[in-house]
Order: sequence, then structure tokens, then C-alpha cells
Amino acid sequence: MTTESNKAAEEAATSQEETVQQSTDQDNAPVSEETVQAQSTENDNAEASEEAPALSPELEKIIELEQSLAQAQAKVEQQKDSVIRAKAEVDNIRRRSAQDVEKAKKFSLEKFATEMLSVVDNLERGLATIDAEAEDQKATFEGVNLTLQGLLSGLEKFGVKAVDPQDQPFNPEFHQAMSMQEVEGVAANTVIAVMQKGYELNGRLIRPAMVMVAK
Repeated sequence: MTTESNKAAEEAATSQEETVQQSTDQDNAPVSEETVQAQSTENDNAEASEEAPALSPELEKIIELEQSLAQAQAKVEQQKDSVIRAKAEVDNIRRRSAQDVEKAKKFSLEKFATEMLSVVDNLERGLATIDAEAEDQKATFEGVNLTLQGLLSGLEKFGVKAVDPQDQPFNPEFHQAMSMQEVEGVAANTVIAVMQKGYELNGRLIRPAMVMVAK
């Protein structure tokens, strides 16, 4: 009986020693770096939660109002940019319209002026056939000449001017060369004869001058 009691006591002591040993081994087991970081993060969050004071309703309302104000200011800036762009576009349209109106005023008579040039040409040809020195033709010459000068004066009031490049350098922008001829003592590309005058309307060429050019 005593022997069995001693044996049971020894087994109990041995079991207790194994339990203590397992607990010691678990305490001494290496802890991974991820486990340490996770525990540290949890501790920090817990501390932050404990330290962060609860916001009062008034403070929450102030924060909400500040956020609304920031959104409203951003929207105002965006709309301001849209207004500036719209104003610039309106200014461009107004400027282009003014330019179109100005061009229309300047060149609305182009077709009419071109038709009137035929009348000018006929009057000039008529004068060329009249002998101004002959007594019986002097009155006719003066009458046709006065008509021609009056017509040219009226056209000039509306911006129509003659292009008469006699003895001037040839300019392909205003002159149309009909022929070329060698002339002694005359520089090359010089207009030696004007077969038909050219005309411009407010600086725009409406008919080039037909000329003969020296080689």
C-alpha cells in the first residue's frame, strides 16, 4: 500500500515537472518579427484610441462647415476660369466681327468699281482719238476729258486709285507683263510702256496694270 502511494506521488511529481518544462520552453521560444510588429501596432492603436479625445458636436460642426467652405471655394475658382474663357471667346468673336464689317465697308464697292473701270478705259481711248489742237475737236476733247476727270475723282473718294507704273521697276504683284523688249539705255525689268492702267481699292489690287518690260 505504501509502495503504491509512493509510486503515485512520483508520477505526479514527474507530470508536474514536465508541465513546468513545457511552459518554460514556450516562454523561451523565439518570436517572429511580424508577430512583434503586429503586437506593437496593436499597442500603438490602443494607446492612440485611449489618448484621442472625443470630438464635441460643436467641433464636428465646425469641421463640417470648413470642408463645405473649401468645396465651395474650389467650385468658385472653377467657375471663374470658365467665365474668363467665355469672355475671351466673346472678345475674339467681337474682334472678328468688327474686322469683317470693316472689310465689307472697304471692299463692298469692288464689283461696282471694276465695272466702272471699263467706262474709264473707254473715255481714255476716246480721248486718244481726238485731236486736242484741232479747232473743231477742241470742245469735244474738253468735254470728254472733264467727264473722265470727274469719274476718276469720284472713284478716288471711295478708295479707287490708278496704278500707272511708267518707267518704274516691274512689280509682279501689281503689274502684268504683256511683252518684253530690249531698249538701249534702259535697265532690265523696267516698265517701258503701259498698255492699260491698273487699279486698287483701299490697298487691294482689283486689276493689274498691263505693261511692256525692258529685257
